[in-house]
Amino acid sequence: MPRRPVPRRPIAPIAPIAEFPVSGSDAGPYGITCGPDGALWFTMVHDGRIGRVTTDGEVTSYQLESASGGPSIITTGPDDALWFTEFRSHRIGRITTTGNITSFPLPTPDAGPFGITAGPDEALWFTEARANRIGRITPDGDVTEFPLPLSGAFPSAIATGPDGRLWFTMNQANAIGAIEYDGHVTVHPLPVPDSAPVGITAGADGAMWFVEIGAGRIGRITPDGKIDEFALPDPASRPHAIAADADGNCWFTEWGANRIGRITPDGRIDEHDLPSPSSEPHGITLGPDGAIWTALEIGTVARLTPR
Repeated sequence: MPRRPVPRRPIAPIAPIAEFPVSGSDAGPYGITCGPDGALWFTMVHDGRIGRVTTDGEVTSYQLESASGGPSIITTGPDDALWFTEFRSHRIGRITTTGNITSFPLPTPDAGPFGITAGPDEALWFTEARANRIGRITPDGDVTEFPLPLSGAFPSAIATGPDGRLWFTMNQANAIGAIEYDGHVTVHPLPVPDSAPVGITAGADGAMWFVEIGAGRIGRITPDGKIDEFALPDPASRPHAIAADADGNCWFTEWGANRIGRITPDGRIDEHDLPSPSSEPHGITLGPDGAIWTALEIGTVARLTPR
């Protein structure tokens, strides 16, 4: 049976959080990642821009061809460029650290690409939420698409696993999937109904960690499919994205509760309130400075320095 420990309130010291303005309040900073140049790169989902902020707060932004394309998740590719999904324009984008932008249309109309990650095969793997597929794109733009065995699954976030497979959440199918290079998909249903998993990341413990936005839980799944779930203190906190740090912990955003949370490998949960109210935290990543960086839709990014 999956573990469901009693929720624990924060017991760790309060971590300092700084916020950096990076855009207007309606631009919507959303996905964020650590770039190969030692800066943080982020998407502006409502403004059709890609942003860059240094660890001391210097901001640059780049306009995409379509202001309404909906850039969502961003990651560093094997070519030392940043790759991102454009959910509404159904394209995969690429931007170099000097700001040169390329865009690749997808073969399937209305695909709705959302999650993206660098695979171990020197390609980028991404989800097609609306088309119910997993996609693969090489650095020169060749795209392959693999259909999922479940209809209406709404694949969301994706991450490379310790076993070399690509692991992804199926938000509407209440399941976690793993896909091999040939397109074979293994499906792992989640124990709690309507948990609506979104973010997923590879933990330092050899398992994948994910968030359940519908159930207010953090999940853990081993490569052989064993699932544990950990309830958050606030079941309505709506955890959204998750990232691993160098110490074996995972950090996650609580979109509905305006917090950043941390879960240790043994399931202890600590939470940190964000300074600005209703800041809508979404993407989260480990920065080059060892801090946790979060994109806030109100037009800022937050840096949490762990203690």
